[in-house]
Amino acid sequence: MTKKTTAQPVDGQRFGRPDTGWRLQVYTVIFEADTRAGRLFDLGLIGMILASVGVVVLDSMAEVHARYSAVFNVLEWFFTIAFTVEYIARLACVRRPLRYAQSGFGIIDLLALLPTYLAVMVPGLHALIDVRVLRLLRIFRILKLTAYVAEFRALGQALSASRRKILVFMSFVMVVVVVMGTLMYVVEGPANGYTSIPVGVYWAITTMTTVGFGDITPKSDLGRVIASLMMLLGWGTLAVPTGIVSAEFTLQHMPARVPTTRTCHECLSEGHAPGARFCSDCGARLPRWQHDAAE
Repeated sequence: MTKKTTAQPVDGQRFGRPDTGWRLQVYTVIFEADTRAGRLFDLGLIGMILASVGVVVLDSMAEVHARYSAVFNVLEWFFTIAFTVEYIARLACVRRPLRYAQSGFGIIDLLALLPTYLAVMVPGLHALIDVRVLRLLRIFRILKLTAYVAEFRALGQALSASRRKILVFMSFVMVVVVVMGTLMYVVEGPANGYTSIPVGVYWAITTMTTVGFGDITPKSDLGRVIASLMMLLGWGTLAVPTGIVSAEFTLQHMPARVPTTRTCHECLSEGHAPGARFCSDCGARLPRWQHDAAE
């Protein structure tokens, strides 16, 4: 018997799906992306997130800000209130709101609200921190896209599954850059700009990643030989993390069973196939409008 796969990371088992009433209806719209209403909700939020980030970017331009600051202020409050209503609705429709508030998506949702309210609640905030910090927090709204775009979730799962391999690879890279940076410090010395081992490590990192700023370059023949080896080594190692993540990404998309957020309202089990008409656990008929949305 195959194990049922549930949608991750935002699923009812983590935060608690309500049994009946308006909370179940709100939950179905907000958390079940495979329904027609859920898709429309997600598309609307994606549009608002991109629009709000666009407003912040335009507001950072001095000439545009001077002409449209009042419009940007109204739009900022509109987006803040809309995201506040969404955040409250998410907390209200789950059985364990504190667990959702402490999750990664809950923290991101909160970060999308704080800047505007902080500027009002703390009048001297602009004297304590630069206004660019608030713009940075508002840009974090784009992280909310990870909750609504399935490809972001798949990429996140692939990165999470390959984190140990990537950690081992990064450890190897750190050993190489420390050794080669120290060697270059010994070979070139302060006279050619390598004033310390950290400076040599900085050169090794920029060389191994094929960035090559050119602010520090070897002058001796031996130093140039070492630099050539670092360039070739960096060229070969750049493909390693890409191959690791690609392999995990391929495993995530093996055609075993496509996970969905479809939920049976009788037994509250989820993860039913897009074309399923009946619940695989209790046999109850899935709501018709869910099946139509899946088709």
